[in-house]
Amino acid sequence: MARRHDPERRQRIIDAAIRVVGRSGIAGLSHRSAAAEADVPLGSTTYHFRTLDELMVAALRQANEGFAKVVAARGGLEDPRSDLAAELAGLMGEWLAGERTGVELEYELYLAALRRPALRPVAAEWCEDVTERLSRRTDPVTARALVALLDGICLQVLLTGAPYDEGYAREVLGRVIVAGSGA
Repeated sequence: MARRHDPERRQRIIDAAIRVVGRSGIAGLSHRSAAAEADVPLGSTTYHFRTLDELMVAALRQANEGFAKVVAARGGLEDPRSDLAAELAGLMGEWLAGERTGVELEYELYLAALRRPALRPVAAEWCEDVTERLSRRTDPVTARALVALLDGICLQVLLTGAPYDEGYAREVLGRVIVAGSGA
């Protein structure tokens, strides 16, 4: 039987893995479940992703792009005249106002790095990218503190189911920025 040319197969497998994790959590992801979800032979998943960790790395990398797209679309982080705290609070609000499943999935993959060392570099990429962007507007220590605070607020909203409070986020982010500028 001739091999069917399918240049989109790798991407379909990644998308399928993200859907499986979104529906069943990390524990539900396997080469077999991703293959079934993508409607491809099991051998295709192992061809493109030798290990489950490789598949999770690709899924996390793609999930990380969600926040990056929100940042790029708004563009306010780059404008030195914008209120940084308000801009960050607005970005978080926009991100959390979208499809929550995507945000939850991103955090589930992100936190999976605690147990799966192969995911740690990809999880760190998100922190490093946002920290680097914020370091253009503030010092590196304050930038790292802001990233930690963004993570903490997002996790609290996701874990408690409480609505996102943009005013609160703007206030606490502003306090970190002011404290950092006085250091």
